[in-house]
Amino acid sequence: MSDCPERPIIVVGCPRSGTTMLQLMLHAHPRIAIPPETRFVLAAYRERRDFGDLRVEANRRALARRIVDRRETRFCDLGLDPEETVERMAAAQGTLGSVLGTVFQGYAARFGKPRWGDKRPAYLHNVDLLLRLFPDAQFVNIVRDGRDCVASLKEMSWHRKDIYATVAAWARAVDDARRAARRLGDSQWFELRYEDLVTDPHTQLTALCDYLGEDYDPAMAEPSAVAEVAVPSFKTWHARTHAPVNTERVRSWETRLTTEEIALCEAALGRRLLANGYELSRNARPSPADLVRYGWTATPQRFIPARRRISRAAVRLRPTEDLAHLPTAPLPRAAEGAETAAHS
Repeated sequence: MSDCPERPIIVVGCPRSGTTMLQLMLHAHPRIAIPPETRFVLAAYRERRDFGDLRVEANRRALARRIVDRRETRFCDLGLDPEETVERMAAAQGTLGSVLGTVFQGYAARFGKPRWGDKRPAYLHNVDLLLRLFPDAQFVNIVRDGRDCVASLKEMSWHRKDIYATVAAWARAVDDARRAARRLGDSQWFELRYEDLVTDPHTQLTALCDYLGEDYDPAMAEPSAVAEVAVPSFKTWHARTHAPVNTERVRSWETRLTTEEIALCEAALGRRLLANGYELSRNARPSPADLVRYGWTATPQRFIPARRRISRAAVRLRPTEDLAHLPTAPLPRAAEGAETAAHS
Protein backbone atom coordinates (compact mmCIF):
# COMPACT_ATOMS: atom_id res chain seq x y z
CA MET A 1 0.00 0.00 0.00
CA SER A 2 1.26 3.47 -0.93
CA ASP A 3 2.60 5.63 1.95
CA CYS A 4 1.73 8.76 -0.08
CA PRO A 5 -1.66 8.29 -1.72
CA GLU A 6 -1.48 11.64 -3.47
CA ARG A 7 1.87 11.07 -5.14
CA PRO A 8 1.08 11.72 -8.83
CA ILE A 9 1.68 9.07 -11.49
CA ILE A 10 2.83 10.47 -14.85
CA VAL A 11 2.68 8.17 -17.89
CA VAL A 12 5.02 9.07 -20.77
CA GLY A 13 6.35 7.55 -23.97
CA CYS A 14 6.73 8.15 -27.67
CA PRO A 15 3.33 8.50 -29.40
CA ARG A 16 1.90 5.10 -30.44
CA SER A 17 4.01 3.27 -27.85
CA GLY A 18 1.06 2.01 -25.83
CA THR A 19 0.64 4.97 -23.47
CA THR A 20 -3.16 4.78 -23.71
CA MET A 21 -3.20 1.06 -22.98
CA LEU A 22 -0.97 1.68 -19.96
CA GLN A 23 -3.22 4.55 -18.85
CA LEU A 24 -6.18 2.16 -18.90
CA MET A 25 -4.27 -0.54 -17.04
CA LEU A 26 -3.50 1.92 -14.27
CA HIS A 27 -7.04 3.28 -14.29
CA ALA A 28 -8.35 -0.27 -13.80
CA HIS A 29 -6.53 -0.38 -10.45
CA PRO A 30 -8.99 0.13 -7.55
CA ARG A 31 -6.90 2.95 -6.06
CA ILE A 32 -5.63 4.78 -9.16
CA ALA A 33 -7.35 7.08 -11.67
CA ILE A 34 -5.59 8.25 -14.85
CA PRO A 35 -7.77 10.46 -17.08
CA PRO A 36 -7.96 10.74 -20.86
CA GLU A 37 -5.25 12.92 -22.36
CA THR A 38 -5.70 16.61 -21.56
CA ARG A 39 -4.11 19.72 -23.01
CA PHE A 40 -3.92 22.21 -20.15
CA VAL A 41 -0.92 21.39 -17.93
CA LEU A 42 1.88 22.45 -20.27
CA ALA A 43 -0.12 25.44 -21.52
CA ALA A 44 -0.89 26.61 -17.97
CA TYR A 45 2.78 26.41 -17.03
CA ARG A 46 3.89 28.45 -20.06
CA GLU A 47 1.12 31.02 -19.57
CA ARG A 48 1.37 31.13 -15.77
CA ARG A 49 2.46 34.76 -15.62
CA ASP A 50 -0.76 35.77 -17.36
CA PHE A 51 -2.63 34.97 -14.15
CA GLY A 52 -0.42 36.76 -11.64
CA ASP A 53 0.01 35.65 -8.05
CA LEU A 54 -1.99 32.46 -7.53
CA ARG A 55 -2.16 33.11 -3.81
CA VAL A 56 -4.95 35.50 -4.83
CA GLU A 57 -8.26 33.67 -5.23
CA ALA A 58 -9.41 35.79 -8.18
CA ASN A 59 -6.31 34.75 -10.11
CA ARG A 60 -6.90 31.07 -9.36
CA ARG A 61 -10.48 31.50 -10.55
CA ALA A 62 -9.30 33.11 -13.80
CA LEU A 63 -6.98 30.17 -14.45
CA ALA A 64 -9.80 27.75 -13.67
CA ARG A 65 -12.13 29.45 -16.12
CA ARG A 66 -9.54 29.28 -18.88
CA ILE A 67 -9.11 25.54 -18.36
CA VAL A 68 -12.80 24.70 -17.92
CA ASP A 69 -14.26 26.92 -20.65
CA ARG A 70 -11.90 26.19 -23.55
CA ARG A 71 -12.53 23.11 -25.65
CA GLU A 72 -8.85 22.79 -26.64
CA THR A 73 -7.93 21.97 -23.03
CA ARG A 74 -10.02 18.73 -23.34
CA PHE A 75 -11.44 19.33 -19.87
CA CYS A 76 -14.75 18.27 -21.43
CA ASP A 77 -13.45 14.68 -21.67
CA LEU A 78 -13.07 14.32 -17.90
CA GLY A 79 -16.78 14.06 -17.04
CA LEU A 80 -16.46 16.64 -14.26
CA ASP A 81 -18.93 19.37 -13.37
CA PRO A 82 -17.39 22.62 -14.69
CA GLU A 83 -18.71 24.92 -11.96
CA GLU A 84 -17.78 22.56 -9.12
CA THR A 85 -14.29 22.27 -10.61
CA VAL A 86 -13.91 26.04 -10.84
CA GLU A 87 -14.88 26.40 -7.18
CA ARG A 88 -12.42 23.69 -6.11
CA MET A 89 -9.61 25.27 -8.12
CA ALA A 90 -10.41 28.69 -6.69
CA ALA A 91 -10.24 27.21 -3.17
CA ALA A 92 -6.94 25.38 -3.81
CA GLN A 93 -3.66 26.35 -2.20
CA GLY A 94 -1.86 29.15 -4.03
CA THR A 95 0.58 27.30 -6.28
CA LEU A 96 0.16 26.31 -9.91
CA GLY A 97 0.77 22.64 -9.12
CA SER A 98 -1.92 22.71 -6.43
CA VAL A 99 -4.49 24.37 -8.67
CA LEU A 100 -3.85 21.94 -11.54
CA GLY A 101 -3.70 18.96 -9.19
CA THR A 102 -7.23 19.80 -8.02
CA VAL A 103 -8.57 18.84 -11.46
CA PHE A 104 -6.94 15.41 -11.38
CA GLN A 105 -7.93 14.92 -7.75
CA GLY A 106 -11.52 15.65 -8.79
CA TYR A 107 -11.27 13.06 -11.54
CA ALA A 108 -10.01 10.47 -9.07
CA ALA A 109 -12.85 11.34 -6.67
CA ARG A 110 -15.30 10.69 -9.50
CA PHE A 111 -14.27 7.03 -9.25
CA GLY A 112 -13.81 6.97 -5.49
CA LYS A 113 -10.01 6.59 -5.74
CA PRO A 114 -7.27 8.24 -3.66
CA ARG A 115 -4.42 8.31 -6.23
CA TRP A 116 -4.36 10.31 -9.40
CA GLY A 117 -2.07 10.95 -12.33
CA ASP A 118 -1.88 12.08 -15.92
CA LYS A 119 -0.81 10.75 -19.29
CA ARG A 120 0.57 12.54 -22.32
CA PRO A 121 3.44 11.55 -24.63
CA ALA A 122 4.63 15.18 -24.77
CA TYR A 123 5.41 15.05 -21.05
CA LEU A 124 8.45 12.91 -21.90
CA HIS A 125 10.09 16.04 -23.33
CA ASN A 126 9.02 18.20 -20.39
CA VAL A 127 10.09 16.22 -17.34
CA ASP A 128 11.81 19.26 -15.79
CA LEU A 129 8.60 21.24 -16.05
CA LEU A 130 6.48 18.46 -14.54
CA LEU A 131 8.92 18.15 -11.64
CA ARG A 132 8.51 21.84 -10.84
CA LEU A 133 4.76 21.29 -10.58
CA PHE A 134 4.79 17.82 -8.99
CA PRO A 135 8.22 17.28 -7.36
CA ASP A 136 7.34 13.86 -5.91
CA ALA A 137 5.74 12.48 -9.09
CA GLN A 138 6.42 8.91 -10.14
CA PHE A 139 7.07 8.63 -13.88
CA VAL A 140 6.25 5.53 -15.91
CA ASN A 141 7.80 5.36 -19.38
CA ILE A 142 6.67 2.79 -21.94
CA VAL A 143 9.06 1.92 -24.79
CA ARG A 144 8.04 0.24 -28.04
CA ASP A 145 10.09 -0.94 -31.01
CA GLY A 146 10.82 2.23 -32.97
CA ARG A 147 9.93 0.55 -36.24
CA ASP A 148 6.45 -0.27 -34.93
CA CYS A 149 6.02 3.30 -33.64
CA VAL A 150 6.97 4.69 -37.04
CA ALA A 151 4.61 2.28 -38.81
CA SER A 152 1.74 3.21 -36.52
CA LEU A 153 2.36 6.97 -36.65
CA LYS A 154 2.36 6.87 -40.45
CA GLU A 155 -1.25 5.64 -40.36
CA MET A 156 -2.59 8.30 -37.97
CA SER A 157 -4.84 10.94 -39.53
CA TRP A 158 -3.47 13.57 -37.11
CA HIS A 159 0.20 12.84 -37.83
CA ARG A 160 1.64 15.37 -40.29
CA LYS A 161 5.37 14.60 -40.19
CA ASP A 162 7.29 12.92 -42.99
CA ILE A 163 9.16 9.63 -42.52
CA TYR A 164 12.40 11.38 -41.54
CA ALA A 165 10.82 13.47 -38.78
CA THR A 166 8.84 10.45 -37.60
CA VAL A 167 11.99 8.36 -37.22
CA ALA A 168 13.71 11.28 -35.47
CA ALA A 169 10.78 11.56 -33.02
CA TRP A 170 11.43 8.05 -31.70
CA ALA A 171 15.15 8.76 -31.36
CA ARG A 172 14.39 11.89 -29.36
CA ALA A 173 11.95 10.00 -27.11
CA VAL A 174 14.55 7.34 -26.32
CA ASP A 175 17.26 9.91 -25.66
CA ASP A 176 15.05 12.05 -23.40
CA ALA A 177 13.96 8.95 -21.47
CA ARG A 178 17.56 7.90 -20.94
CA ARG A 179 18.46 11.34 -19.56
CA ALA A 180 15.42 11.39 -17.28
CA ALA A 181 16.19 7.89 -15.97
CA ARG A 182 19.75 8.92 -15.07
CA ARG A 183 18.54 12.03 -13.31
CA LEU A 184 15.60 10.59 -11.37
CA GLY A 185 16.73 7.08 -10.49
CA ASP A 186 14.60 4.12 -9.44
CA SER A 187 12.41 6.02 -6.98
CA GLN A 188 10.90 8.29 -9.62
CA TRP A 189 11.43 6.53 -12.95
CA PHE A 190 10.12 3.16 -14.10
CA GLU A 191 10.45 1.82 -17.62
CA LEU A 192 8.79 -1.11 -19.35
CA ARG A 193 8.58 -2.35 -22.91
CA TYR A 194 5.30 -2.59 -24.81
CA GLU A 195 6.24 -6.02 -26.12
CA ASP A 196 6.85 -7.40 -22.62
CA LEU A 197 3.66 -5.82 -21.33
CA VAL A 198 1.36 -7.39 -23.92
CA THR A 199 3.15 -10.76 -23.74
CA ASP A 200 3.06 -11.11 -19.95
CA PRO A 201 0.92 -8.32 -18.47
CA HIS A 202 0.62 -9.87 -14.99
CA THR A 203 4.39 -10.00 -14.43
CA GLN A 204 5.03 -6.53 -15.84
CA LEU A 205 2.15 -4.91 -13.97
CA THR A 206 3.18 -6.57 -10.70
CA ALA A 207 6.63 -4.96 -11.08
CA LEU A 208 4.99 -1.63 -11.90
CA CYS A 209 2.81 -1.82 -8.79
CA ASP A 210 5.86 -2.61 -6.65
CA TYR A 211 7.43 0.60 -7.94
CA LEU A 212 4.28 2.58 -7.21
CA GLY A 213 3.94 1.09 -3.74
CA GLU A 214 0.58 -0.47 -4.58
CA ASP A 215 -0.79 -4.00 -4.49
CA TYR A 216 -1.23 -5.57 -7.91
CA ASP A 217 -4.84 -6.14 -8.98
CA PRO A 218 -5.63 -8.64 -11.80
CA ALA A 219 -8.18 -6.18 -13.23
CA MET A 220 -5.22 -4.17 -14.54
CA ALA A 221 -4.52 -6.87 -17.14
CA GLU A 222 -7.97 -6.28 -18.66
CA PRO A 223 -7.87 -2.58 -19.62
CA SER A 224 -10.65 -2.95 -22.19
CA ALA A 225 -13.10 -3.14 -19.27
CA VAL A 226 -12.57 0.58 -18.55
CA ALA A 227 -11.91 1.79 -22.11
CA GLU A 228 -15.47 3.00 -22.59
CA VAL A 229 -15.13 5.25 -19.53
CA ALA A 230 -11.53 6.45 -19.89
CA VAL A 231 -11.07 6.81 -23.68
CA PRO A 232 -13.17 9.48 -25.47
CA SER A 233 -15.27 7.98 -28.28
CA PHE A 234 -13.98 10.43 -30.91
CA LYS A 235 -10.47 8.96 -30.59
CA THR A 236 -11.08 6.23 -33.16
CA TRP A 237 -7.34 5.58 -33.42
CA HIS A 238 -7.60 4.00 -29.95
CA ALA A 239 -10.21 1.46 -31.07
CA ARG A 240 -7.89 -1.42 -30.19
CA THR A 241 -8.04 -0.47 -26.51
CA HIS A 242 -11.58 -1.91 -26.47
CA ALA A 243 -10.19 -5.38 -27.25
CA PRO A 244 -8.31 -7.74 -24.90
CA VAL A 245 -4.55 -7.27 -24.58
CA ASN A 246 -2.80 -9.22 -27.36
CA THR A 247 0.50 -9.43 -29.26
CA GLU A 248 -0.92 -8.90 -32.76
CA ARG A 249 0.95 -5.65 -33.34
CA VAL A 250 4.34 -6.85 -32.11
CA ARG A 251 6.77 -6.72 -35.06
CA SER A 252 3.97 -5.52 -37.33
CA TRP A 253 6.54 -3.19 -38.91
CA GLU A 254 7.66 -6.16 -41.00
CA THR A 255 4.51 -5.78 -43.14
CA ARG A 256 3.53 -2.15 -42.48
CA LEU A 257 6.81 -0.53 -43.56
CA THR A 258 8.45 -0.64 -46.97
CA THR A 259 11.92 -2.12 -47.42
CA GLU A 260 13.30 1.41 -47.77
CA GLU A 261 11.61 2.58 -44.59
CA ILE A 262 12.90 -0.38 -42.60
CA ALA A 263 16.39 0.30 -43.88
CA LEU A 264 16.18 3.95 -42.82
CA CYS A 265 14.83 3.05 -39.36
CA GLU A 266 17.57 0.54 -38.70
CA ALA A 267 20.35 2.80 -39.97
CA ALA A 268 19.14 5.79 -37.97
CA LEU A 269 17.94 3.98 -34.85
CA GLY A 270 20.05 0.83 -34.79
CA ARG A 271 22.11 1.61 -31.70
CA ARG A 272 19.03 2.68 -29.75
CA LEU A 273 17.01 -0.33 -30.91
CA LEU A 274 19.73 -2.71 -29.78
CA ALA A 275 20.12 -0.92 -26.45
CA ASN A 276 16.42 -1.49 -25.80
CA GLY A 277 16.56 -5.18 -26.67
CA TYR A 278 15.30 -5.12 -30.28
CA GLU A 279 16.98 -7.14 -33.02
CA LEU A 280 17.86 -5.67 -36.41
CA SER A 281 16.89 -7.32 -39.68
CA ARG A 282 19.73 -5.73 -41.70
CA ASN A 283 17.95 -6.76 -44.90
CA ALA A 284 18.80 -3.57 -46.78
CA ARG A 285 20.77 -0.36 -46.59
CA PRO A 286 19.16 3.07 -46.98
CA SER A 287 20.08 5.27 -49.89
CA PRO A 288 22.64 8.03 -49.27
CA ALA A 289 19.91 10.58 -50.07
CA ASP A 290 17.66 9.18 -47.32
CA LEU A 291 20.49 9.33 -44.80
CA VAL A 292 21.27 12.95 -45.72
CA ARG A 293 17.62 13.96 -45.40
CA TYR A 294 17.34 12.21 -42.06
CA GLY A 295 20.52 13.91 -40.85
CA TRP A 296 19.18 17.34 -41.72
CA THR A 297 15.94 16.57 -39.88
CA ALA A 298 17.54 15.10 -36.75
CA THR A 299 20.43 17.55 -36.33
CA PRO A 300 18.45 20.30 -34.52
CA GLN A 301 17.49 17.80 -31.82
CA ARG A 302 21.13 17.42 -30.82
CA PHE A 303 21.07 20.94 -29.40
CA ILE A 304 17.96 20.39 -27.26
CA PRO A 305 19.84 18.99 -24.20
CA ALA A 306 22.18 21.99 -24.15
CA ARG A 307 19.24 24.41 -24.36
CA ARG A 308 17.57 22.61 -21.46
CA ARG A 309 20.71 22.87 -19.33
CA ILE A 310 20.80 26.61 -19.99
CA SER A 311 17.11 26.87 -19.12
CA ARG A 312 17.62 24.99 -15.83
CA ALA A 313 20.52 27.25 -14.94
CA ALA A 314 18.40 30.32 -15.66
CA VAL A 315 15.65 29.00 -13.39
CA ARG A 316 18.15 28.52 -10.57
CA LEU A 317 19.38 32.11 -10.97
CA ARG A 318 15.89 33.63 -10.95
CA PRO A 319 14.04 34.32 -7.70
CA THR A 320 12.38 31.16 -6.40
CA GLU A 321 8.96 30.61 -7.96
CA ASP A 322 6.71 28.45 -5.82
CA LEU A 323 4.89 26.18 -8.26
CA ALA A 324 4.89 22.85 -6.43
CA HIS A 325 1.73 20.93 -5.67
CA LEU A 326 0.98 20.89 -1.96
CA PRO A 327 -0.61 17.63 -0.70
CA THR A 328 -4.19 17.78 0.54
CA ALA A 329 -6.69 15.24 1.80
CA PRO A 330 -8.41 13.21 -0.95
CA LEU A 331 -11.80 14.55 -2.06
CA PRO A 332 -14.94 12.74 -0.87
CA ARG A 333 -16.04 9.72 -2.85
CA ALA A 334 -18.44 10.36 -5.73
CA ALA A 335 -22.13 9.76 -5.08
CA GLU A 336 -22.87 6.07 -4.50
CA GLY A 337 -23.53 4.29 -7.78
CA ALA A 338 -22.61 7.26 -9.96
CA GLU A 339 -19.55 5.59 -11.37
CA THR A 340 -20.22 1.88 -11.15
CA ALA A 341 -19.77 1.74 -14.92
CA ALA A 342 -16.07 2.30 -14.35
CA HIS A 343 -15.70 -1.23 -13.00
CA SER A 344 -18.52 -3.05 -14.75
